[in-house]
Order: sequence, then structure tokens, then C-alpha cells
Amino acid sequence: MGESGKPPLPGAVLFACNYNLVRSPMAEALLRRAWGDRIFVDSCGLKPAPEGLDDGADPFVQAVMAEISCDLSDHRPKTFEELEDESFDLIISLTPEAQHRAVELTRGRAAEIEYWPILDPTLTEGAREVRLAAYREVRDTLASRIAERFA
Repeated sequence: MGESGKPPLPGAVLFACNYNLVRSPMAEALLRRAWGDRIFVDSCGLKPAPEGLDDGADPFVQAVMAEISCDLSDHRPKTFEELEDESFDLIISLTPEAQHRAVELTRGRAAEIEYWPILDPTLTEGAREVRLAAYREVRDTLASRIAERFA
């Protein structure tokens, strides 16, 4: 623990969810914006993105992140198998399925795993504004968790 009672900043953090289209790219962008000069940040999913969605982050993600001047137009979804490096000090899984895979990935390694259960906004039905509100809630929840964990 550091002087503040919080753990020291990790050198490398991985955010993981199911498809690397919604929650993990948001978390990656938020942490990179806050600590990208001190922490290597990446994200991935368990499964390849469904065809037609494999060319970038979910459009609603891009819209709500653009509202806070965070551009995700260059994001390309990737799986655990496509990671360039598996040497992470901290893996934060955002779904139960990703939590299981994170445990497998870290066997025999000195990496921490945290599970942050985050609502899946893609399950929200309704008009565009209703859906955007769900994505904003996820963005803001992730921003708060990141600020609390890495402050």
C-alpha cells in the first residue's frame, strides 16, 4: 500500500469484457486519458466481435465518449489471443465470463485481478436517447471507479 492507503499504481492494466466493443474500450480510453503517461493500458474481449461490428467500438460508445472529448474512432476490437503482450500487473474484468478467463491468464503469474460488475448497456431497449442514457451511465460508472481506484 502507498502512503494514502491505496495500492501503488500498476505498470500495466488490462480491461476485459465479452467482445471488446463497449465496456472495455470505454475503460481503456478513460484510464489512458487519466494515467496513460504512467500506465500501459489495453483492453480485449473473450470472443471476436460479431461480423459487421468488428471495425470499431460500438457507435453508441463512440457517441458518449465523444461527448467528453474522448475519440474512439481508432479502436479495433481484439481478443485475449490477439494481445501483443500478456504481462499485466492488473486485469480488471467487467463481466463474469471475462473474470474466469483472467484467472486462467494469470495462473503462475504475479498479477492482480479485480472484478468490476458493470451493466451491459446493449441490453437497454428503447429510443436512441434512452439507449444513450444507459451508455452514459456505464461511462460515468467506469470513470468513477477508475478515479477511485487509481487516484
